[in-house]
Amino acid sequence: MRRSTVLIVFLLAGVVAAGWVQAAEVEVKLPVLVTSCGQSPGPVKFKVFLKRLKYDHVYDLGATAELLDAAKQEGKPFGSVIIVTGASLKGMGAAGVSIGDELKRVEALIEAAKKQAVVVIGAHVEGMARRAQGAAAGDNSDEMSIDAVYPRSELLIVRKDGNEDGRFTKISEAGGIPVIEFEKNMELGSVLEKLYTN
Repeated sequence: MRRSTVLIVFLLAGVVAAGWVQAAEVEVKLPVLVTSCGQSPGPVKFKVFLKRLKYDHVYDLGATAELLDAAKQEGKPFGSVIIVTGASLKGMGAAGVSIGDELKRVEALIEAAKKQAVVVIGAHVEGMARRAQGAAAGDNSDEMSIDAVYPRSELLIVRKDGNEDGRFTKISEAGGIPVIEFEKNMELGSVLEKLYTN
C-alpha cells in the first residue's frame, strides 16, 4: 500500500471553512486503519470518502492490536488509525460484543499504535443524536467510548453539532489535543484531503 505524509498546520488559508479550530502541527501518514469503538455506523462515512479519494486504507470495525502488529511485520505498517466513537446497541448485538469488550479491544489497539508511533485520530461524526441514541436511563455507553479514545488521541475530528455541550473542547484543552470541527458530513472529504496527500 502507498504511504503518504503531510504536515498539518491548522488555520492555514483555505481551511477555516472546514472548521479547523486550534493551531497545531500533526504529522499523519497513509495507509490509515478505520475502526469503531462501539460499533456505530459512523466509520462508514470515512470509508466512503477514503475510497472516493483513493487513499490507502483498511476498514475493520473489529480491528485489533494484532492487526497493527501483523501489518508491521509484513512491512506494510499503518501510518494512522481513525477510531470513530459512539455505541450502537444494534451494532454491538450483531457483532456479538458488549461495550466492555469494545473498550478492551480499543485500549489494546491504542496501546499498540502508541508503541509503533502510529497517529491515533479520535472521530465523532454523528452529532448529539449518537451520544444519546438508543440509550436507556443510566446507559452511558456512548460517553464511555469517548472517554476511552479522545484523551489518548493525537487529533480529534468532530462534527460541530456533536460538541454542543463542549465535551470535546474540554478534552482538547485538557490534553492539548488539536481538534477539527466540521459542519456537515459532506465536508468530511475536504477534511481528509487536508490531512492526507498523495
